[in-house]
Amino acid sequence: MSAGTPAPATGRIAQMRQAYRITKNSDPNIGLILLLWFLVVGGIMATLSLVFISNGVLSIVLAVVFGLLSGTLAALIVFGRRAERAAYAQVEGQPGAAASALQMLRRGWNVKPVVAFTKNQDIVHRVVGKPGVVLVGEGNPNRVKSLLASERRKHQRILGDEVPVLEIVVGREEGQIPLPKLNRHLQKTKKALKPAEQTSVINKLKALDAMRPAAPMPRGPVPTSMKAARKMMRG
Repeated sequence: MSAGTPAPATGRIAQMRQAYRITKNSDPNIGLILLLWFLVVGGIMATLSLVFISNGVLSIVLAVVFGLLSGTLAALIVFGRRAERAAYAQVEGQPGAAASALQMLRRGWNVKPVVAFTKNQDIVHRVVGKPGVVLVGEGNPNRVKSLLASERRKHQRILGDEVPVLEIVVGREEGQIPLPKLNRHLQKTKKALKPAEQTSVINKLKALDAMRPAAPMPRGPVPTSMKAARKMMRG
């Protein structure tokens, strides 16, 4: 084992500690909730193990091990979901929050933060994936709709009508997608492009991006808890 091997584990532990602190700020009972999940799930699974495995001392040992593993897994899953919820609450409404969420998308999505912006911090991000090109706007609803429409026209001039160009506004008003539901909404969109077609679209859009001035990414906290939550939910 190399000398640098323990570093990732240390990073994950620190990340989980920070995730727990952030989650506890918005969810003060998180410790009690996790303990209850651990005890209830672990107790149920241990009892089931004793019922189905009747072999004296061995059945007791297996019941304890199975109960501990099941309870720990349940607590981690619950913690991951609540940590993710707390992380979204921490950044929601801040410039660049949608980019932080989009960058948590799994393989198969190409995310380009801040393809367009205004001095008032209205921002458009771009995602290329199975539904085609998705333009994600955040900021003042009226201004960002105009910005999205302008970006859609620019993208369609490059891509033509064969590639769908969708628009999403992140927010809590009618017709908008709340930040915590953004990635789930994207993953549920109808498939329109194959992986090879997505690669072709990304290459075409490089020409459009080359003509733009460099767009500054709004500075703001990209919560470690969001990353930790995703890792725990993936196992």
